[in-house]
Amino acid sequence: MNALHIVVMGVSGCGKSAVGGRLAQLLRLPLIEGDKFHPARNIEKMRQGLPLDDDDRAGWLERLGQELMAHPAGAVLTCSALKRAYRDRLRRAAAGLRFVHLNLSEQQALERVASRGGHFYPPSLVASQFQTLEDPAGEAGVLVVDAMLPVEEIAQAAVRWLGASGSTLRN
Repeated sequence: MNALHIVVMGVSGCGKSAVGGRLAQLLRLPLIEGDKFHPARNIEKMRQGLPLDDDDRAGWLERLGQELMAHPAGAVLTCSALKRAYRDRLRRAAAGLRFVHLNLSEQQALERVASRGGHFYPPSLVASQFQTLEDPAGEAGVLVVDAMLPVEEIAQAAVRWLGASGSTLRN
């Protein structure tokens, strides 16, 4: 059976955790919550309303790559993966890595981030994520989905896409 590694990606507020969790359930794969691997200095920087830069993300992406490699049978990772270079770094860690990009407008993301309580990520940083985002549409192994669709609909679409794209799904 081929390993199946998927990154559920997008800007803050797009629904990575919800979709990633449901997709992991459907595929019977472990879920790796990318936010849990941020070093404390990154969390504090974001709490202060300061966007992360490439240097801030480098160690985090390295750690996420290690987490993918630690699950040779497959896993679902939630990660913003905003730049092509970030996605390529993760691709080097897991051959055949697939991405499900949860796409939404800046206004939709801002509304979602503003409405969630108890999260370290402030609404003031949403614009910086859109400035950093390099649209993955057109890259190999990427499915772009409307993040405003219901979680179940997104997860089912991803499962169908993964099956149609030649990946071995678990029964």
